[in-house]
Amino acid sequence: MVGCTLIRSFFKTTKRMRKLLILSVFAALSITACKKKDAPVSTLYTYSTPTIIISGDQYYSIPVGGALPTITASAYDSFYLESAPVIMDQSTLDNTTPGLYVVTATSRNKYGMQSTKSVYVAVTDIPATVDVSGTYNRTSNGVEVHVTKLANGLYLTDNVGGVDPSVPENAQFIIPAYFVQTSATEIVLPAQPTSAGTLSGTSAAIDMTTPVTYQYAIENASFGKAVRTFVKQ
Repeated sequence: MVGCTLIRSFFKTTKRMRKLLILSVFAALSITACKKKDAPVSTLYTYSTPTIIISGDQYYSIPVGGALPTITASAYDSFYLESAPVIMDQSTLDNTTPGLYVVTATSRNKYGMQSTKSVYVAVTDIPATVDVSGTYNRTSNGVEVHVTKLANGLYLTDNVGGVDPSVPENAQFIIPAYFVQTSATEIVLPAQPTSAGTLSGTSAAIDMTTPVTYQYAIENASFGKAVRTFVKQ
């Protein structure tokens, strides 16, 4: 009888221990589940982009077959006080084909904030004595635009679309653009970065008969596709 009593007591003790063990595990799990998990913390950084400095000129003009310029650049972020790497894409340069080639330098700081700067290389056999810079009027609306000579055959127009500046809503469409004169009858308005996105021209031509006239149709979503003609004043 004593033996049976001890056995029953052992089993009762074992059951109590199992219950206590189960309750202890449950309590531990509950405590763990209730612990607050820290959320990821976002850090705000001041927006600043590196300033790209081109070593040499920003505008070049070489004859067809001439030596391509050596273009290099560096970049420095004056806010974060550190230099940034520069990637220079010169893959489009071609000294065998007349035209205007845009070399873009790109730099990002350590936070991925990016800046770009372009170098323009004209390839043309146009004589250095030719100069079509000056004031022009767009024939369809009389808007005045100004063409500046930057290098041999290389020009900048201050209003590529000949957009009327007297209309306030037009301000965003008054965009400068570059073109190159490659012969007495041809100009090229190549794909180039602008505030309205990449812009280029088709049906581009020039007539050197006085008064000088040039034309092109703009390829860009912000402009209609009609040919625009400009006459020198």
